[in-house]
Amino acid sequence: MKTFTLLVLCAVVSVCLCAGAGSSSSSDSPSNEVFVKRDLASALMKQRQKRAGTAAAAAPAALTLTQLESLREVCEVNLACEHMAETAGIVAAYTAYYGPVPF
Repeated sequence: MKTFTLLVLCAVVSVCLCAGAGSSSSSDSPSNEVFVKRDLASALMKQRQKRAGTAAAAAPAALTLTQLESLREVCEVNLACEHMAETAGIVAAYTAYYGPVPF
């Protein structure tokens, strides 16, 4: 019975805290939102798609999982290469630090 009472009390407290957080954030939510005009968003997306298309054209055709894993193992030794692999992709990082992909 004590466990049930404690559980109900915790539920009531959590509901009160959630309701209190929701009301304070709704008053300043318009200042936290970011809006971009439609034409600017369209231009940014076109640039991003063009960059993705050129990177895909420069990359070798469909490496297998085993080949990608071997590139990752080589790149793990160099911290800069590993960081670039996380941000730009393993093929781009390997090419930048070690030259063209051997397979």
